[in-house]
Amino acid sequence: MNVHATIAAAVAVLIAAAAAPGAEPVPDWRNIRTGREIPSEGYADQPYVVELRDDVWLCVLTTGKGAEGEKGQHIVATTSKDQGKTWSPLVDIEPAGGPEASWAVPCVDAEGRVYVFYTYNGDRVGTLKGKPIRADTLGWYCYRTSADGGKTWSDKRYRLPMRATACDLANDWNGEVRMFWGIAKPVRLGYDILLPFTKLGKYMLGEGEGWLFHGKNLLYARNPDDVQWTLLPEGDRGIRSAEFGSVQEEHVVARVGRGRLVCLFRTATGYIGTSRSLDGGRTWSEPERLTYSPGGRPVKNPRANVKIWYVYEDRYLLWFHNHSGKDYEGRNPAWLAAGRVEDGRILWSQPEIVLYDPDPKVRMSYPDFLYDRGRYFITETNKTTARVHRISERLIGLLLEQHRMEYPSDAGLVVNLSARQCGPGAPLKLPTLPDLASGGGFAIGLWVWFDSLTGGQTILDARAARGKGMAVETTGKGTIGLSMSDGKTRVTADCDLGILTPGVWHHVVIIVDGGPKIITWVVDGVLCDGGEKRECGWTRFPPELGDVNGREDVSLAPMLSGRLGGLRIYNRYLRTSEAVGNFSAGRR
Repeated sequence: MNVHATIAAAVAVLIAAAAAPGAEPVPDWRNIRTGREIPSEGYADQPYVVELRDDVWLCVLTTGKGAEGEKGQHIVATTSKDQGKTWSPLVDIEPAGGPEASWAVPCVDAEGRVYVFYTYNGDRVGTLKGKPIRADTLGWYCYRTSADGGKTWSDKRYRLPMRATACDLANDWNGEVRMFWGIAKPVRLGYDILLPFTKLGKYMLGEGEGWLFHGKNLLYARNPDDVQWTLLPEGDRGIRSAEFGSVQEEHVVARVGRGRLVCLFRTATGYIGTSRSLDGGRTWSEPERLTYSPGGRPVKNPRANVKIWYVYEDRYLLWFHNHSGKDYEGRNPAWLAAGRVEDGRILWSQPEIVLYDPDPKVRMSYPDFLYDRGRYFITETNKTTARVHRISERLIGLLLEQHRMEYPSDAGLVVNLSARQCGPGAPLKLPTLPDLASGGGFAIGLWVWFDSLTGGQTILDARAARGKGMAVETTGKGTIGLSMSDGKTRVTADCDLGILTPGVWHHVVIIVDGGPKIITWVVDGVLCDGGEKRECGWTRFPPELGDVNGREDVSLAPMLSGRLGGLRIYNRYLRTSEAVGNFSAGRR
């Protein structure tokens, strides 16, 4: 059985158990501080892993004793024999005392030889117009190889033949110096590879566009000198659209069928750019916003790395940050969506939080994905610490099969009322909900019909003295709102604007997650993302917010212009996929 069939079989087992009762491991595996650290020299970037023979992992990363872009930045390798629990001492691929060497990307050929591609300041450029500059995106595109699992590296430094294009000739050095960098592992095409990267037309990080090196027969070449390299796309212009402005960078590519490729890249518009090729990368479509489905909602992302990973049988995972900020901030939490190919296009699931840091200011990025012996792993870095994380098989299973989930989740269900039990003023005894400050969470799911969306309609009000407790009410903005208080700290949040309509049934799930301290909304099976009016659809709450239990005995919908069709309360946070499953089950 090949690896992709093995993954498919494993996912089938996971889906069968996806709705089974059982709490998540403690401590919260999504907290990046629970991950295993990958060694570095202080600065740590792009910790990318390939699997070698005998179940050995080889990780390459960019490191240095200074900050990003400072002198001494170089690339190293380390290995692990126990799935990232422990690592060998660092081995230099390029030494710290040489020209800057950055942004290492590994690839393994059919014989186990490792290739590592990187930006190398071979011309030792250090100034522009007489002023000192960062030089980690300048120079030659190089690679070295290792035939012994990363213990030693070739004496020869190979250089990729990067032809000059319009982007280069218009840059600050008039093409005498190339500006570029790569953040994506190569895509395999038969015996060949495609290595995506970004060229720059202006220092620093301006006028970016996507390119690929086609390495013919690399996977079966007897000698690295025998690999034939071609720069794609054909012509003088890379993957780029004027509509996205100057910032179009960190291009990644995935194969979606014979000769068909999809490219994704970050922008400063708040959205992910995408382009398609039907001829193996020789030509590309005009870039546009990535959408969850053709003609659907655009996928939000700030100026942060986005990754697409092939899993099995035309199934993919997407790493992104799910908000429309336009700068480098907001890389916490990280989200995953699952994709499946239909009619040559990838349809994306509703996303889930996969990793977070308790400090919202901490940023994580430049991840890699690995499946090894029935387990999923993601590496990431906050620029000073690189880590490897084992990702819940249940989370991945739910995401990959979200589009087929048509059953309700019962794990942690503490209130389950039918429409008949939800009449106006019906009594409800609320159970005690977990403390949010300690990492607990809860979820409220309901079917609701509004005759009107006027503000002040109460669906549930469990507030006691000093407002301690929670309430679910209409807001006067055409939305449903949640308010919570522990008697000292209060927070409010509501669903997206413009998605509720009087005179139809809506399914609303409010998810309060005490790990990342985030409230999310899933309305009619769709995770709120803020739409055109807001940067994001999720809301942070203060880490000190703790016990939000108020009155135990409450009345349902005492002030509702409409009716409830059911109520479910959980004493844990729900996955987005579970909320989607509850919606699909209710529609039946």
